[in-house]
Amino acid sequence: MDLFDMSSSKEESKQPQTQSELMVKFNLQRDIVFFDIESTGLNVLKDRIIQIAFIKYHADGSAPIEKEFMVNPQVAISAEAMAVHGITPDMIKDKPLFSEIAQEIFDFLGDADLSGYNSDRFDLPMLTEELFRCGLDLEVENRRTVDVQKIFYKMEPRTLKAALKVYCGKELEDAHDALADVRATVEVFAGQIAKYDGVDYVDGDGFITKAPIKNDIQAITEFISDYKVVDFTQRLRRDQKGDIMFNFGKYMNQKVADVFSRDKNYYHWIMQKDFSSQVKKIVKKIMEEVEASKKAQ
Repeated sequence: MDLFDMSSSKEESKQPQTQSELMVKFNLQRDIVFFDIESTGLNVLKDRIIQIAFIKYHADGSAPIEKEFMVNPQVAISAEAMAVHGITPDMIKDKPLFSEIAQEIFDFLGDADLSGYNSDRFDLPMLTEELFRCGLDLEVENRRTVDVQKIFYKMEPRTLKAALKVYCGKELEDAHDALADVRATVEVFAGQIAKYDGVDYVDGDGFITKAPIKNDIQAITEFISDYKVVDFTQRLRRDQKGDIMFNFGKYMNQKVADVFSRDKNYYHWIMQKDFSSQVKKIVKKIMEEVEASKKAQ
């Protein structure tokens, strides 16, 4: 049985279908939304979403809600992408544009924490860009993001299919269908919490982190976060002092504020080129701080 009806532009919000294993009790301080994207390709700035699915868990313990959409991207789907997810142009030619569902998605996410599998590097930046093109700014600075793959890669480096086998003893069917993948991600996350309860993490240098994986979103976020990373596309990074540095180009490893102090044209160049909305937002703030500092002198 198909997990969604390809003939409809979207599925209505619904509770998980007889997935008792998805009725897990996460220890939540706020709602959390698990999500997965299928797209026209892998370029988060130029490719487009063609399928997106969500499962929202509520901090108040009420039943989780599923939501999914098929989308007409108005751009070609790469052959490589079609070979992975099997979604063809004919399947989505009559589906809504992303702009027609963007507000509904934005409202559904609200201020919830976000989670997915490889979501920090792909799903989240792609969703952020799609919403930004519709005039909606998905703030990520004040919400926690849990990339389930990061736990898996630190503890048991494998694929989502292998993760489901390791943590849940199951085979993944309908791989690369967005809703099947996001359901599997929820099961893997719950399995990881159970498997690593009380298990210490020992890094490559022998340093021990005492039982980092527990039913606590904040604790997990702190364990898997790389605080050197500033943006999802990794164009910027923090040094040991916490200063934001360039991670590309002719000013590689130089402090952004220092560069802008002496080369304002580089700021304008970034704002005009194909950098993510997140990068542009960050460098704009730094430029404003540089100019304010000069005026104060």
